[in-house]
Amino acid sequence: MTLAAATGSAPHIPVMLDEVLASLAPAAGETHLDGTFGAGGYTRAILARGASVIAVDRDPTAIAAGRALEAGMAGRLTLVQGRFGELDEHLEALGRAPVDGVVLDIGVSSMQLDRAERGFSFRADGPLDMRMAADGPTAADVVNTYAERDLARIFWLYGEEKRANALARAIIQDRDATPFNTTRALAELCGRVVGGRPGDIHPATRAFQALRIHVNGELDELADALAAAERVLVDGGRLVVVTFHSLEDRIVKRFLADRAKDRAGGSRHAPETDIPAPTFRLTAKGSLAASDAEARVNPRARSAKLRAAIRTDAPARRLDRAALGVPELHQARPGRA
Repeated sequence: MTLAAATGSAPHIPVMLDEVLASLAPAAGETHLDGTFGAGGYTRAILARGASVIAVDRDPTAIAAGRALEAGMAGRLTLVQGRFGELDEHLEALGRAPVDGVVLDIGVSSMQLDRAERGFSFRADGPLDMRMAADGPTAADVVNTYAERDLARIFWLYGEEKRANALARAIIQDRDATPFNTTRALAELCGRVVGGRPGDIHPATRAFQALRIHVNGELDELADALAAAERVLVDGGRLVVVTFHSLEDRIVKRFLADRAKDRAGGSRHAPETDIPAPTFRLTAKGSLAASDAEARVNPRARSAKLRAAIRTDAPARRLDRAALGVPELHQARPGRA
C-alpha cells in the first residue's frame, strides 16, 4: 500500500507512516486508538489494514472534518472530541477497552499551522490564539497578563529560549501601550529581541513553541496519555509515539525506560531495590528517525523520532510526572511584574 493510498485526500502527509505501521502492526479484527486524529493519516492507514479505530482529537474542526470518513466505515471508525491524555476514560465511556494498539503523533498538526486564524504560526498574521480546542486562555491572554518572571520561565522551560529573560522584559515594556493580539506583533518583537544570523531558525520559533505548549498543557497531556495507554493496552498490545522536539521525546524515553526495567537495582554501597515487573518491552534500542528521503519530501519529518513498545501482563503503575522530567511552572499566574 502506498502512502498516498493510505492517506486518501488528507491535506497533509502523516510522518513516518511506514515505520508507524510496522511498529503498530494493525490487523483485521483488532481495535486501535489513534490519540491524535488530525487529518486522519494514521487512522486511514490502520483502517486499510482491516482494524477498527477509535480516533481522538481535541480540535473540534478535525473531528468535524472526519465525520464523512466515519460515516463511510460501517462502524469501524469512532471519532471522539477530547484530550488524548484521557484516552482511557474515552474508551471506558464507549465500552471499548482494552485495545490492541495506541498511536500518538505529538504536537501541532500541519492543518492547524496552515490556518492563520488559529494563531499557531508566525509565518502568516492571525489572532494570537494557539488553543487546540476553543476553550481556556489564549496565547494573547498569557502574553498580556502574566508576570515577567513567569513569561521568562515559560520561554525557557518550554522553548529552551536562551533570550527568555530579555524577551519577557520586552513584552512587559511594550504591552501596556499596545497589547499583543496578533501573531505578527509578537513575531516582530521576537525578531528585534532574539535576532539571529542567516540560516538560523526564525527568531520567533522557540517562543511560539513555548506558548503553544503552555496554553495547551501539552507535556502534562503527553505524560497522562502514556500512563493511560499503559492502562488500556492488552497483553501484547503495541504503543507507538512520534515526537518532534527534545522535550516530548525525553518524556517518552524516560517513561519507556522506567517501564521496561526488569531487574533490581542497587550497588555495593546500598542494598538492591525491588523494581515492579516491567509493563512494557521495548521493540528497539533507542528511537527511529525519518528516512532522508522522507525528510526531503516532508519537512515536518526532519525532527521526528519514533519510540515503540509492547505491553506485558504486569499491572499498570502510578504516574510520576517529576520522574519523567515534565517541567513545572510552579507560580506562573496572571499579574503584573
